[in-house]
Amino acid sequence: MRRSEFHRAVAAEFGSRGAVLVSDLVLPGVGDRTAAQALEDGVAPRDVWLALCMETDVPEAHRHGAGRLEPRRR
Repeated sequence: MRRSEFHRAVAAEFGSRGAVLVSDLVLPGVGDRTAAQALEDGVAPRDVWLALCMETDVPEAHRHGAGRLEPRRR
């Protein structure tokens, strides 16, 4: 997962609350840092996404493949 995919996944799952969760919610799964801090410290976006999902009880079905763009049709 790239950072752009992380941000798309956050926006899709949390809508307007996403930015606040990324900047304010402390995530035990990434060393008691916020998602923004963890990304800045070099934690893989996929790990941050999964920690955010765990902390906010995102269903398993919404966690994998999140943030990916639909493939272009030929």
